[in-house]
Amino acid sequence: MHEEPGGPVTLMQTGSAGDSAAAPLGSMSCGHIDVSVILPVFNAASWLDECLKSVLEQDYEGRLELSVFNDASNDNSLSIIKKWRTRLEERGIAVVIGGHDSSKPRGVGFAKNQAVKQSNGRYLCFLDSDDVMMPQRVRLQCEAAKEHPNSIIGCQIIRVPAGSTERYTRWINGLSPDQLSTQVFTSHGPTVIMPTWFCTQEWFCHVGKFNEGGPGVPEDLLFFYDHLEKGGGVIRVDQCLLQYRYHPQAATHSILEGTIWDHRVQFLEKRVLANWTSFTIWNAGKQGRKLYRSLSPANQKKVVAFCDVSERRISKGFYTYEESKERPQPKIPIQHYKDANPPFIICVKLDLTNGNFEENLQSLNLKEGVDYFHFS
Repeated sequence: MHEEPGGPVTLMQTGSAGDSAAAPLGSMSCGHIDVSVILPVFNAASWLDECLKSVLEQDYEGRLELSVFNDASNDNSLSIIKKWRTRLEERGIAVVIGGHDSSKPRGVGFAKNQAVKQSNGRYLCFLDSDDVMMPQRVRLQCEAAKEHPNSIIGCQIIRVPAGSTERYTRWINGLSPDQLSTQVFTSHGPTVIMPTWFCTQEWFCHVGKFNEGGPGVPEDLLFFYDHLEKGGGVIRVDQCLLQYRYHPQAATHSILEGTIWDHRVQFLEKRVLANWTSFTIWNAGKQGRKLYRSLSPANQKKVVAFCDVSERRISKGFYTYEESKERPQPKIPIQHYKDANPPFIICVKLDLTNGNFEENLQSLNLKEGVDYFHFS
């Protein structure tokens, strides 16, 4: 229940062990809310002061709300949130706090869904409790979302500690507008990373909620794929609007590499390969062969060749799929890339090629987003 400005704030109705969620702690209420900052929290006491301070310091002039869901934290996260609520409300930022005190957390996907469910904003600004927003983040992403209402809006980031995940950070910040669509199948995950997401609440509800499978489930990747399937766009504000923290306790470390690989292959087959009658895998090495072996039998038959720049690999002439139960075993030709035919699935780590791969690709005059997708 949300009271009018100056009215009472409802008390936390704390759930007992086993409850799915407690009622919101309440908010300074608000009539119309423009943007809700969506903040899932689990044992985040070490970072919450910095995080909530960055909400307070937003230069956005519209009506802002903070929607927090505390996922059974057993540290003093809740007391920190309550402390900041007063300061935020004094600044005119409405605050809604929900949570539960079950014996185990329900996971990031569940906490995000609950924070969205209790929010009131036309727009949703996602924030992780260990990250920090730059003061202009909400304002700039809101401007972009108004122009692209069916898109996920991201931004560039500053990674802390400096130098951690250097290749990943370079990829996040360096993708071109076209690559935001052609590199959606790579091992890095969504081309705009989850802590930077901003979108309309209407579009979020259209796509659906986050997967609530808990630890080990890449809920952001699965939502991103659903978003793309429903025709959603991907836009990035090309400014560093978020300080993205790297630490061993981050939820992303619970997700196995094999799980990500399986989801990527399934989505590639569904989203792209279902519409192609044939294609070439660009990379006759370990990664390209692994992709071939992971495909369904029907899609394996669509692979007309591998292509490469390595004379050693090309000289072999073909790749034999020795694990196949077919007789004779499939033999896939290996060609020089200039002799290969599009469309391509590219299994090359582009940031390790010193620009050579991009030059090779451009020399073929392919149609962006139609003749190739990256799976590196």
